[in-house]
Amino acid sequence: MGLTYGYDIYLRPRNVARALAAVAELAPPARDVPPLDVTLPGGEQIVLPFTSGFGSEPVDCSTSEMLDLDTSLMFGIDDAVRAYGKSSGLPPEENGRVRIGYVYLTVRFKSFLDPGYTALEFWAATSGMSRLFERSASIRKTFTDLATAVGAACCQFDRGDGSPEEVCWLSEDAAFPPAPSTPGGSE
Repeated sequence: MGLTYGYDIYLRPRNVARALAAVAELAPPARDVPPLDVTLPGGEQIVLPFTSGFGSEPVDCSTSEMLDLDTSLMFGIDDAVRAYGKSSGLPPEENGRVRIGYVYLTVRFKSFLDPGYTALEFWAATSGMSRLFERSASIRKTFTDLATAVGAACCQFDRGDGSPEEVCWLSEDAAFPPAPSTPGGSE
């Protein structure tokens, strides 16, 4: 089994549609797939330039706890992105960014860490992409900028191995993530 590194953004459920619209802005300008109609919990609808389960059939999440999306995202060029793009045959596009995909996105409408928050879990499809996620300052900045723009509480880097996630960005007024408990049960 390969590496599955990713970035997790935690936000209040009321910000999910805004966050998904912001993620759609990171998609390549030329759409390779038909638009995906998604109904979110609460009935709000959004159209995304991604697939779900590699299909474009409408998705109704009004009674689900999660949504899985297959995305392709554009990232600014730094040394790590340039090297990855060159080795993968992904040239910079006209906008000076490189298209990376698939980047899988799982939206957990009630996160594992705190059910009062929704988690947007972006994870790399391959070990090479996982290493890119770890090395690239541009990719980290893209996810922390996204977290800031959508009113998230925090953005964390996750190595997918069960170890504690690395906090990349934390809102000044966030009471999240919860403080880890110390051995012996006292805090």
